[in-house]
Amino acid sequence: MKALSSIIYSVTGSETSSRRNISQLMKLIIIVMVFVLVSSSVFHLLMKTEGRSENYHWFDGFYWTMVTMSTLGYGEITFNEWPGKLFSIGVMLFGMLSMLVILPFAFIRFAYEPWIEAQNEARTPRKLGIDMRDHVILTNFDAVSRALIHKLKQYNIAYVLLVRDKNEALRLHDEGFSVAVGELDDPEFYSNVRVEQCAMVVATGKDEANANIAFTVRELVDNRVRVVTLAKSEASVDILELAGSSNVIRLGELLGQFLARRTIANDAMAHVIGHFDELLIAEAMVMGTPLVGKTLSECNFREMTNTSVVGVWERGEYKGAGPDTKVNESTVLVLAGSKNMIQHYNEIFCIYQKEESHIVILGGGRVGRATARALAKRGLKYKIVEELPDRIRNENYYVQGSAARIEILEKANIADASAVIVTTGNDDTNIYLTIYCRKLFPDVQIISRANRERNISTLHRAGADFVASYASMGANIIFNLLKHSDILMLAEGLNVFRIELPDHLEGKSLIESEIRERTGCSVIAIQREINGKDTHIVHFSPSEVLKSDDELVLIGTIESEEIFLKTYVNPS
Repeated sequence: MKALSSIIYSVTGSETSSRRNISQLMKLIIIVMVFVLVSSSVFHLLMKTEGRSENYHWFDGFYWTMVTMSTLGYGEITFNEWPGKLFSIGVMLFGMLSMLVILPFAFIRFAYEPWIEAQNEARTPRKLGIDMRDHVILTNFDAVSRALIHKLKQYNIAYVLLVRDKNEALRLHDEGFSVAVGELDDPEFYSNVRVEQCAMVVATGKDEANANIAFTVRELVDNRVRVVTLAKSEASVDILELAGSSNVIRLGELLGQFLARRTIANDAMAHVIGHFDELLIAEAMVMGTPLVGKTLSECNFREMTNTSVVGVWERGEYKGAGPDTKVNESTVLVLAGSKNMIQHYNEIFCIYQKEESHIVILGGGRVGRATARALAKRGLKYKIVEELPDRIRNENYYVQGSAARIEILEKANIADASAVIVTTGNDDTNIYLTIYCRKLFPDVQIISRANRERNISTLHRAGADFVASYASMGANIIFNLLKHSDILMLAEGLNVFRIELPDHLEGKSLIESEIRERTGCSVIAIQREINGKDTHIVHFSPSEVLKSDDELVLIGTIESEEIFLKTYVNPS
């Protein structure tokens, strides 16, 4: 009995489940044994009524019962009279019932189900191996976490996604995610997933849940483990920091700032959109400048400003910069250089200042208000179109009503707007408004927010010049905190990123490395120590030889970045 118990327990992996299964199995065994004993006794009684009992031993009764139950019916022992024959039919029926119902049930209940349960336990563990370390623990599965997991996989960084519900965990496992099952407020659970050996804990749920997670984790580990939390409310920032968060990210605020940076003002000056230490990335319109109609080689940027043109935007489409790239009225230059270089560019082109910009923001939620604040810091005028009265803060800057009504848009003076920024939290609404505005105003710049990654391409097709993904931005920010590096999102699907020179590229020239040809990424700067100081080289020839301590700053799509990593960093 103990042996049977241990076998079943080893299969089920659960003491409670094992006891329940053993109890039910014992009941079935007892029922069958009792039936066999009773049938054997009835066999002898019936044989006695036929006057044949002296011909059969007690073992014969047991033998006859077993072969009759199994429906083998060798015919060696039979009854001659109808009571015995009726009894034989009853035993056979019970045997058939046992084989067709009881035995399959017993197999499923005591073999197949425990095996499935054991498989599920292996797929959704409650603890990780002791050798698991430097991994990322994610406590919520949402768009940000999904995007972050994709980037972690790109860089071969281990992670585990914590899930409360076992069925949800199984679903996510079958989709290819690494999961563990447990309660997010249980300190033992975090110990089981080796929180003391992890690199980072990421909480992207509600502010209250994030505070609980941060506090629970911080009770187990000190500040050597980074705890990153998202905050929807400004008031939650201090609470999350007190709970133990190393970094609190107000993603809605940052997304609003990004949308504002993507807005092209009606001037010819270069506006900084990001930086890598002292290397600045900026964008500048050329409309109304002498650059229009020339190729980049004819513009003589190096001689005029010492900046480097790393690419151009043409109505929302990014193109790599080449000597023969032509500058049109709609072109927006992507520049790389130091602060002094960008300032020198602006000193040259500030004379081409045009009329004041007017921006229309569709949606007055958290992201819309953050966008407005960022525009105000740039000195740009704006109007926010918001349907809900309780979201209106200052009537001078708001127009109440539905953005789908032309009269409301006219009140916001959209006809004179240089840009429209769509910021609502509903992708269907954003797609609708993008199509609507593009049809009414074909030449206006449209910048739209995406919440679900699958709608990014739809928004571009709808007419958006730029799309900012809540998920991608959040993933990039968290990944930067993890790697202590920089990933600058120029637009959805296009990043500037920095990476240490792969060993096998040392001593090769840029043209020999074939980076652009093999991956689609372009090197826009080389960070190198010169005279004891890290310097970004933005002007270099294809014959520039790469050195062991170099860091490359590259630009490319997400797909190109992935190819670069597989080709040069993590070759299979």
